[in-house]
Amino acid sequence: MSQEQETITDDVVQFLEIIPLRARERLDDHPQLLELIEVVVDLGRPMEARFADGFEYLAEDQATAEDIGYVVQRIGEFDRDNRAGIERTLHRIAAMRNRHSEIVGLTCRLGRAVYGTVDVIRDIVDTGRNILLLGKPGVGKTTRLREVARILADEAGKRVIVVDTNNEIAGDGDIPHPAIGHARRMQVPNDKQQHDVMIEAVENHMPEVIVIDEIGTDADAAAARTIAERGVQLIGTAHGTSVTNLMSNPTLADLVGGIQAVTLGDEEARKRGTQKTVLERKAPPTFETIIEIEDIHKLAVHYDVATDVDRLLLGQAVSVEVRERGDGGEVNVTRRTSEPEIETRGAFEGEAEGEFRISERELPEDRTTDESAAAVFALGIGRRKLQRAIHEFRAPAVVVRNPADAEVVFALRGDREAKDRLRHMEQVRVVLVRSDTYTQVFEAVKHTFGGSQEVQEDFAVREAEDGVRQALNEHRVIELLPQNPYLRRLQHEVANRHKLESRSVGKDPKRRVKIYPKQVES
Repeated sequence: MSQEQETITDDVVQFLEIIPLRARERLDDHPQLLELIEVVVDLGRPMEARFADGFEYLAEDQATAEDIGYVVQRIGEFDRDNRAGIERTLHRIAAMRNRHSEIVGLTCRLGRAVYGTVDVIRDIVDTGRNILLLGKPGVGKTTRLREVARILADEAGKRVIVVDTNNEIAGDGDIPHPAIGHARRMQVPNDKQQHDVMIEAVENHMPEVIVIDEIGTDADAAAARTIAERGVQLIGTAHGTSVTNLMSNPTLADLVGGIQAVTLGDEEARKRGTQKTVLERKAPPTFETIIEIEDIHKLAVHYDVATDVDRLLLGQAVSVEVRERGDGGEVNVTRRTSEPEIETRGAFEGEAEGEFRISERELPEDRTTDESAAAVFALGIGRRKLQRAIHEFRAPAVVVRNPADAEVVFALRGDREAKDRLRHMEQVRVVLVRSDTYTQVFEAVKHTFGGSQEVQEDFAVREAEDGVRQALNEHRVIELLPQNPYLRRLQHEVANRHKLESRSVGKDPKRRVKIYPKQVES
């Protein structure tokens, strides 16, 4: 492996020129200037310099409206996401506003182009495979993406287009930062238009490589698959830290091929030693290789995503290659076995009628705190689905791994194994769920634990807001969960605030709200 050292360019002179003079004087000769992350200017508070290991005040007196005006006059215009930049740099200035839209605070982040970060994965980039980078914020996903664009454009001589949402990769202004080299940049005004620009890049400009940061919606994932199917190399990042995150994420699972429940014949189920319904990958993954960035100098490589996803769905461990840069710049390569972190059991055969059924046993009273939360056990349904439903509904419950500790069992209706085990469980409340889908599990949790009116209102409003975002981003009709008339009215109000049409459909108790995109006619 290469031992190339990382080098950093940070355009610090241009950054300091926008900082008020009395604060700049403290920074000019500061011993930690190379470790500066951002400068914060908040009205009525001393200005701060924030470093990797702490912060310090840059002036004794408080920041004034004149200090904020000094910065604003020296930067570009603020977009509707309240961010601006400095021409041909990677610096980012974000504004905080009061109720009258006046700026009362600024976060001035020092942007750096880091060279030498891609040598660790250069051999993978050169293969022409579609590569997805995963990792928590701050581990260097965008930094690596920027250098990948430069290397493929300048050293490999490929036609590279950077789809740059909010100018995160190539900086502010019409002229991109030199850090992307000869790569071309298409700007995206906001993340809602990202997928359209991705497709436009392919159709209009004949790229060999497209570089995209933060694939985060169904529409983005669909656009990524379209690009991959046209033979264009795609290198991007996505929300999540691991392959199993993507597999469990309904929005982004398509990036790894999508997950579906498949019903097997009796003979095939016996041959596999599984239940009749199992989870399988639906299609080839959009990204053939996934790199999990664990920290700035350490990453794990899934070379063959299709094989690893298939093994994880079977509940089997996968082997990943771990690459880590040492203090001297050398790269050490080891292998590590990763155990499955997701529930791999799919939906099983259910009875034909009814959404779910609840036994006669009742929960103990006064379970209102974490200490007295009901202990629940998942039998035949996805444990993570149950955990997510409990979390989203704020139910007073906790999922346990040992059935002997359970007071409530959520079991899959019609599952013979579940029925056999339930015969030996006494003094528990049993909730039978028709199918192992998240909607059914959530409805069972909601019906079982009820919840205060405030909690139900909060959930209904949040669900409607999510539905509005989906309708706008994906240009399709979004159907919400069934609710009572009062909660449906709250959801209609949310749609109306966004000037979208909404209708109630179905009959009680399954009457629910549908939210339509703007172009749908009445």
